[in-house]
This record gives sequence, structure tokens and C-alpha cells, in this order.
Amino acid sequence: MSNPLEFSGAERASKVQGLFTRIAHRYDLMNRIMTAGQDIRWRRDVIQRARLTPGARLLDLGAGTGDLTFEALRQVPSTRPAAADFTLEMMRVGQKRGQLNWAAADAFNLPFPSATFDAAVSGFLMRNVTDVQQALKEQYRTLKPGGRIVILDTTRPQKNLLSPFIWVHLHLIIPLLGRLIAGAPEAYTYLPDSTEGFLRAEELAARMAAAGFKKIGFKRLMFGTIAIHWGEK
Repeated sequence: MSNPLEFSGAERASKVQGLFTRIAHRYDLMNRIMTAGQDIRWRRDVIQRARLTPGARLLDLGAGTGDLTFEALRQVPSTRPAAADFTLEMMRVGQKRGQLNWAAADAFNLPFPSATFDAAVSGFLMRNVTDVQQALKEQYRTLKPGGRIVILDTTRPQKNLLSPFIWVHLHLIIPLLGRLIAGAPEAYTYLPDSTEGFLRAEELAARMAAAGFKKIGFKRLMFGTIAIHWGEK
């Protein structure tokens, strides 16, 4: 299968969708292995930063199999979540974990009225979209005034003494694990390539500001290869 980064626009989106369809049944396991289980802690942090109150309406965009949604329900059981994704097979895997309000959704044209949600969260979505700014604008539109956005994603790592080890992990170990566990080495070649090609943490923060968000902050994790961003409408 071709690397989605070789394409643009709708064709790239279709390639990404096909890629996630192929790895859906091993997606959660690969995340745990690649991050040594740290992704569970990161998602806990994301939901805490969303500052959900009882009965809050939550948009989990690019929900995948529902990890962030289930974490939100664990922290605040009365949360009213909408788990939205554009890959049917990921949602099918998620449905086996529990009943959620699932929605097939295009991140550039969300099927929700303006000012619907108290918070919008995403995990490893933004590096996969072909128009980051439009995806941010749609999340801004669907948030209520004062609503919070929290983004968990990869970020372009800064050069440091660990850079050679990070390169080995991204370009050798992860594709090998993808071959052995998911049977899809090309999917886990795309992941490090998309990580290195994505925005730096400061650049994503600037894009959030351009979309209208205020009180923006971020922190880097996992030797600078992961970042959590947050802001308010």
C-alpha cells in the first residue's frame, strides 16, 4: 500500500482511511506497545485538561475505538459524549468495547450545530487531516463560548542528544512491530513519516490562535515526539 503522504487532498484522506481500516483490530494494542503504556496516562491528562463538569457535552473527534470517550466516562460518568470518526472499521471495533453515541464525521464539516459542546478532544487525529486550519475552525464552531479544546498528537521532535535513538525507534522499531503485530508495516512507516512531517508544537499553537482559541498552552512528552495542546473558545 502507498504511503498516504505521497498524495494530497481527498486522495490522501482516502488512503489514510484505508490504512486505519486495515489496522483497526490491532490499533489499541500497537499504541500500548509503541508507547510502553504511556498513552493511557496521556489520555487521562487530556480529559483532566478538558475540565468536564457533570452532564457536560463532549466531542471526541477522530475517536478511533473510543479511548478518550471511555476515559471521560470513567472520570465523569454523567458526561454526554459524541464519538466521531471517519473510519467505519475503527468504530466497529469500538462498539465491541461498549455502547457509545457514535457518529460518522468529516472533521472539515462536522454534523453538529454550532455551540453544541462544552469540550472537544482528539487523540492522534490532527497529523492525519489534510487541512489543519479547517479542522480547528470546525471544532471552534461546535464549542460553546468558554468551551475547551484539548489535542493529543505527535509533534516534530527537536534535535537533541537523543535524536539518533528517536530515529531508530521511529524508523526501525515501530515498522518492525507493525509487521509482527499488526501485519501492516506500511501503516507504521506512515506514522513516523507523518510525525516528522507534522507541525512543531509552537506551530500548532499558532494555528489554534489563528482559529480563534485563547489561553493556549502545550507540553511535550516522550522525548519531544508527543504533545498535548489546550485552549478555550
